Amino acid sequence: MLEIDKDNFESEVTGSGVPVVLDFWGPQCGPCLALMPDVEKLAESYGDKLKICKVNVAGNRRLCIGLKVMSVPTFLFYKGGECVDRLAGDEVSLEAIKAKADQLL
Repeated sequence: MLEIDKDNFESEVTGSGVPVVLDFWGPQCGPCLALMPDVEKLAESYGDKLKICKVNVAGNRRLCIGLKVMSVPTFLFYKGGECVDRLAGDEVSLEAIKAKADQLL
């Protein structure tokens, strides 16, 4: 999974030719760390049809504030360079992530 920061956000997310799912996580977030192996497997299963990337909130505060990400885990779903959906907090589950990712395709 590609790590996104302020330097590559535009080229990898808003400029992407395929839909993108951004996984906002933190090194102190237990639910984030528990979910990460499953999200990485999910990323592999989509191949080139969809990009799932991660953003470490600890090193990307300005990016998070700009995208209105106030808690972790948060997932943002991009299609055509625009954020079209989001999951945050208790809404986040592997099933919910997969369902929203499938809607992008």
